[in-house]
Amino acid sequence: MFKKLLIANRGEIAVRVIRACHEMGIAAVAVYSDVDRASLHIRKADEAYPIGAAAASESYLNIQKILDVARRSGADAIHPGYGFLSENAKFARACADAGVKFIGPTATAMDAMGSKTRARQAMERAGVPFVPGTARGLESFEEAEQVAARIGYPVMLKAAAGGGGKGMRLVHAPHDLKAALEGARSEAERSFGDGEVYIEKAIVNPRHIEMQILADEQGNTVYLGERECSIQRRHQKVVEEAPSPVVDADMRRRMGEVAVRVAQAAGYTNAGTVEFLVDQSKNFYFLEMNTRLQVEHPVTELVTGLDLVHLQIRIAAGERLPFTQAEVQIRGHAIECRIYAEDPDNNYFPSPGKITLLLAPSGPGIRRDSGMYEGWTVPMDYDPLLAKLIGYGIDRDQAIGRLTRALSEYFVGGIKTNISLFRRILRHPDFRAAKLDTGFLDRMLKEKAEVSPDSTADQKALDVAVIAAGIFAVLGPAAAGASERAAADGSPEGTAKARSNWKEAARCEAMR
Repeated sequence: MFKKLLIANRGEIAVRVIRACHEMGIAAVAVYSDVDRASLHIRKADEAYPIGAAAASESYLNIQKILDVARRSGADAIHPGYGFLSENAKFARACADAGVKFIGPTATAMDAMGSKTRARQAMERAGVPFVPGTARGLESFEEAEQVAARIGYPVMLKAAAGGGGKGMRLVHAPHDLKAALEGARSEAERSFGDGEVYIEKAIVNPRHIEMQILADEQGNTVYLGERECSIQRRHQKVVEEAPSPVVDADMRRRMGEVAVRVAQAAGYTNAGTVEFLVDQSKNFYFLEMNTRLQVEHPVTELVTGLDLVHLQIRIAAGERLPFTQAEVQIRGHAIECRIYAEDPDNNYFPSPGKITLLLAPSGPGIRRDSGMYEGWTVPMDYDPLLAKLIGYGIDRDQAIGRLTRALSEYFVGGIKTNISLFRRILRHPDFRAAKLDTGFLDRMLKEKAEVSPDSTADQKALDVAVIAAGIFAVLGPAAAGASERAAADGSPEGTAKARSNWKEAARCEAMR
């Protein structure tokens, strides 16, 4: 087993990996940019090293600086988390050349699956079903015209090296194709340094369902069940759950077997995710493979009872998978919300700044993976993900109930967050009925929120109670009203007339 592990990342995922290291008796090494000097992952790590300016290209994406820290600290392994260098084959090769174990797939497997067009070619050879379209990049507008006419509109243009919705364009009619192709190529070049774009049939109102796989270095591969990831905004996942409400045991087995076939065709090892689009007839099509740990891995951990980060580290250390496919069992239901520093009332614009008050939820069935703390200043230089809030229950209804309760307890002061969006999603009748597809959130956001006078008053009372609690926590007895101060002083008049606004607010909230 490794003695010391470097986490080449920041935020909540760095904290998550550091905790796994400490549970396994491994020393954790953190790296940080100039603006992350006071971040939570620095406080949690055993050692921390600066790696440069705020710009990711000068810090978290700088391979040489990270490997230099690994050498100086004596780390014998590197966990990349997600994002940044996690799917960078060049980084995986550099780690191998430096004699440091990269906790993830090999560079060769990354090359095979990192480009969506190469992945489609490999899956075509392996007989894996994928969405009709091209398995290679488009060479001209004329080729795009011909393919679109053959497979039929609407079509989707996608960057071969893409992810996160960049380099994607939905085209409904022939007259929009040329401008969309130029726009997709330009954005792909800017975002990934690769302007290759391919085309595929756009499936109307699909579900986005992914399958978690694990593969050891002795040739054993298993699937750990699916995650429903259909609630998305601008092609970015917002809410994920496991298992999917639409997948039964037979469909899970068939999707899992295809996912294992995908991984084996690529010679894949460690943790990975195979993504599928599912149409309204429950036909599923290979979309892509993410060659890393996913943001939403906690929901799989909760329903399987497995720790994916522990398993990643053990696989990288040469251990075999400690279980077989037949031993993987799905129990209960888990739902995850991604808490972002963004303003829902201002087109979800990022909201950096100092966290002046933090009231964190807890209680039965609640897990919170967080990279923030009260007093921390959220930088504007990186992805605005602050934390992940996960609700777990014996079934979907209980998971929704627990998560709804936890969201009502969650308050982040000083910045804007998208917590209110999740309260709205979880109340929506289509969500509760599991009528989901990738267009769900766009449709919901276009709806006018139905707010009754009573619910408005209740929300105002809750807001006042939260603010008051924060003031009281900071100022203590000095925050109390005059009559309360008199009561605290032991004045008979004050004792008789004392009336606690804090208690009234608490009682009002408790009796809702």
